[in-house]
This record gives sequence, C-alpha cells and structure tokens, in this order.
Amino acid sequence: MEKKNIVVLTGAGISAESGIPTFRDANGLWEGHDVMEVASIEGWHKNPALVQEFYNLRRKAALVAQANAAHYALARLESAYLVSIVTQNVDLLHEQAGSSHIVHLHGRLDQAKSSIDDRLVYPIVGDEIKMGDLCEKGSQLRPNIVWFGEAVPAIEEAISLVSNADILIIVGTSLQVYPAAGLKEFAPSHCQTFLIDKKITSDRALRNIQCFEESATIAVPKLVEQLLY
Repeated sequence: MEKKNIVVLTGAGISAESGIPTFRDANGLWEGHDVMEVASIEGWHKNPALVQEFYNLRRKAALVAQANAAHYALARLESAYLVSIVTQNVDLLHEQAGSSHIVHLHGRLDQAKSSIDDRLVYPIVGDEIKMGDLCEKGSQLRPNIVWFGEAVPAIEEAISLVSNADILIIVGTSLQVYPAAGLKEFAPSHCQTFLIDKKITSDRALRNIQCFEESATIAVPKLVEQLLY
C-alpha cells in the first residue's frame, strides 16, 4: 500500500520546550531589543554589527539546545508515512532528532550568506560570523535568515508539499506570521488537520481542525502513537 503524505508545520513553540526563547512571548522584545532592530532588513542596514552579535548569541544558544520528545516523535512517523517537516524555526533540532526531509522557511542559523548575492551560502565554522568576514564577491557575510521585509524563497516548495498532504500537523505556532500562517489554506479537502499549541484562539477558520491545547512535548507523542497504531 502506498504511504500517506504527512506534512508537519512547526513554529517557535516546539523549540521553546528545548529552551530556545520566542520573541512573541515577550511582547515583541528579544532580550531587550525590539524585534525590528535585530530581525529585519532595515535593522541590518541600520546597525549590522548589532544584528550580527544578536544572531551569534542565538547560534550559541541553539548549539547547546537538545531536541525534545516532540521532535523525536515526529521523526518516528517516517516508519509508516512519507513525512515532510516545514519549519519556521532556524535551529537544527528536527535534524538532530532524525527527521530526514526538512524545509527551513526562515533560513538556518548554521549558515552564512553574502549580503549582496543570496545564492552564495556557506556553512559557518564555529559559532560566529564576524564583521569583516567576506563572501567571494567581497561583501560582508550575514546570517542565512529570512528577516522581516524579505521574501521567503522556500514558500513555493512548502505550498506544493501542503497541497499534496493527506495529513497536516501544525505544532507550536500562533498562525500569525505570514506567509507561513496561510499554508494550511492549501491543504486539499480530504486532508486531516491537527493543531497543537499551548494557546489556541477561537477562530472560525479552525472549525475543521482537531485542536490540542497542550504543550508539544505532551501532545505530539500522543498524536504520533494514534497515527502509528
């Protein structure tokens, strides 16, 4: 029998349970910084050194974080389904847990890219990008992160995956950040959809979605058991 397609959309809530803070829990502040200062293209143009240091600190924190029970449970789904993880998170916790097909919508903390040519992407050696580190075209290297005010290159791939999903699982996201928040609208009519988040707003758009208002580490393993057995 052909394996069914599961697409999992993950947001900051699943990483928060591994100790990686989310800026939305602090009224848009990240360690005292307005998010637009450190996570927008305007912020980069205004103060690249501040943005660089901010992401160097994020990278150090992500490198010591450990995948949690939710990440490991999602990896187990591959034993019975074709699974694609579409994540808004820039850490590598899904990779650490063993998931094999991951689309990073908002980029990856372990990569640098040219600030003048998006095609020039490099692995980061160590945990820092320094001011003065240049790409082969001579421009400053920056984090390979999609900031506010920038296009999301992987969104088309994500839309294609969701369009072919038999089961859609949304974990740890408030469904407030677009374009990622609109992905569920591309699910086909037969697709079963599950939403797992600690805070779920009452919304008519969720009427055909099975909701679990619980933490990811509790609800995801339970749902995975249900889907596997």
